Order: sequence, then structure tokens, then C-alpha cells
Amino acid sequence: MPPGSPSTDLLLLPTPRRASAAHRRASAAHRVAVLAYPGMSVFETGIVTEVFGLPRPEFGVEWYDLVVCAEQPGPVPVVGGASLHTPYDLADLAGARTVIVPGVPDVTGDPSPELVTALRRAHRRGARIMSICSGAFALAGAGLLDGRRATTHWRYAELLARRYPRIEVDPDVLYLDDGDLLTSAGSAAGLDLCVHVVRRDHGAAVANAVARRLVIPPHRDGGQAQFVEAPVPVDPDDDRIAASIDWALARLAEPLTVAQLAGNAHMSSRTYLRHFARATGTSPIRWLIDQRVRASLPLLEETDAPVERVARSVGFDTPVTYRHHFGRIMLTSPSAYRRAFRLGVAGGGADRPA
Repeated sequence: MPPGSPSTDLLLLPTPRRASAAHRRASAAHRVAVLAYPGMSVFETGIVTEVFGLPRPEFGVEWYDLVVCAEQPGPVPVVGGASLHTPYDLADLAGARTVIVPGVPDVTGDPSPELVTALRRAHRRGARIMSICSGAFALAGAGLLDGRRATTHWRYAELLARRYPRIEVDPDVLYLDDGDLLTSAGSAAGLDLCVHVVRRDHGAAVANAVARRLVIPPHRDGGQAQFVEAPVPVDPDDDRIAASIDWALARLAEPLTVAQLAGNAHMSSRTYLRHFARATGTSPIRWLIDQRVRASLPLLEETDAPVERVARSVGFDTPVTYRHHFGRIMLTSPSAYRRAFRLGVAGGGADRPA
């Protein structure tokens, strides 16, 4: 914010220097800390607040305790001339169980030594570290992403790979979950990542309920490649694609072919494939497989049905095929996923496939 520009106080947190004793006790469950810094856009902080900060007593699970932290407690000037006040500092950030860094204002700069120390301390403690958009540059600057897979906004992916060659940068995905380190693409992809984290912690039913509250899909298909310098389509055929998707979602347990989907959209298969890829960023068959795997998650979490029956109920011909695609998409097996979530293991503690 330029010197002398008007400032509007935006009070998002209590004004005491430190949290109350009650707040400290509540935070023992699962504290989420998001970083605030001068010049930031409040959109990404708003995403985190909406998902993790609002109370959700109706879900019947212990929800998160959110704090917004800054390098220096007090007013933090943000985009638009407003000022965000917070009593929480980097010590609070380093002590959280989940740490979230939103997009940084300057991808050519380095994180401060104090922030680097806080991020490394949190990581050594076993905290889950997340970034939204260009926030990956802060994690990279702290050395946390060396030898790991990560993503960021497609505009910055090449720069991230060039500045930090030890990182395996994937510019195509909406987010990457690498266990204790999670990164997401452009700002709105932070919503996808946050809902994914809720799924890891509390299961598909709760994550789907959060997504419904946000009026977003629980899982978006395709990667960010579909958004790279692409104009918003104004093709009426997109409505037919959307209608065919709704039709398919209601029939996932049935054997579905591209020809059937195309017929429902009143297109030839070739035309349908082209329009489907443009609308979703993926192919109809890959989309179907992904939707079937996602549809199986509540069955694994909430029923005792054998894996073979789960596979059939979501449209897979054989349990072998189901296990193969489940492992490719979820990076674990159906049985390991069920054990993790049925036992209430936070953090998605399922075993990765050998």
C-alpha cells in the first residue's frame, strides 16, 4: 500500500496480544495457521477462513481452530487499502498442526529469514505445510520442497523450476498432495486443496458437505492446463456436454461408452470427444474412471461392503481394475484407505502402494 493512502481497519481476529486460555485449549485439537503479509490479496485468506475457520457443529466432528499470523502482530496492510489486525505471530505459525502460505506478492524475492525459520520449525515438528498459488515460492525458499513434487500457478511454474531446480514442478495439476507438503495452483485451486484436506481429515461425507456449502464440486476434473490463456467458451454445445455429464453421474454403476455419452449429447463420438476435452480438460473415459473412484470413497468409509461389491456398485467390471485405478488416483489401496478412514486416522494415514 503506498505511503499516505487511506486505510480501512478490517478486524478479522480478537485484538488481545495473545489468545485467551480457552482459545489455547481449543487449539489443542487441530490448529490451522495461515500467513498474512503486507500487500496480500485477502481472497486466498478468505478461502482458508471459509473452509477451516467457520464453526461446523452440525458435522459432528471436532473442527479446526484457525488463526491468522503475521511476521509482526498488529495491522497488516492488504490490497485495496484495508488493514488486517492480528495478535498472532510466527511463533503461533510454527506451533500449528497445519500451516498455510497464500500467494506471495513477489515471486522474484526470497522469504524473510524469520519466515524460513518458522516454516522449517513447523516442518520439523511434523506439521502439515500447504501453499496456495505462488505461496509455493515461500516453501521453496525455505528448502522444504527440495526433492519433492510441487505445483504453483501455471504463470509461475517455469520460474519456480528455474529458481529451484531440485523441485519436481508439475504445472498441469490443480494441486499436489505429497504427504506433509501440499501445493496448489492458482488462487481458486486453493479451494480444491482445502476441501481435499478436509476429506483427508474427516472423510468424503464431511468434505462433500463443505463443498455443497461453498457451492463448488467436491472434486474438479482435469488440470490447470485447461485454463492456460484460454477464453471462456460461449459454445452452446457446452450445455450439451454438461447435460451428458449429469446423465452419466446418475448412471455410474452402469457400463457406459463414449458412444452412449455422445448419443445423449446428440453428437458424433468424434465431435463429443473434442467438445468434452475442451470443457473438462480430460477425456470421457478418464473422467468416468475418476468419478467412479470418487463415488466409491463414501462406500469404503461408511459401509462394510467387500471391495468386490464396492467395485461393482460404482461401475468397475472387476476388483482388479478397480484397485488399479484407485491406486493410481488415490495413491493407496481401497483396503488401506478404508482402514485409515474407518479408524479415524487424521492426515490420510493410508499406506501408499508398494
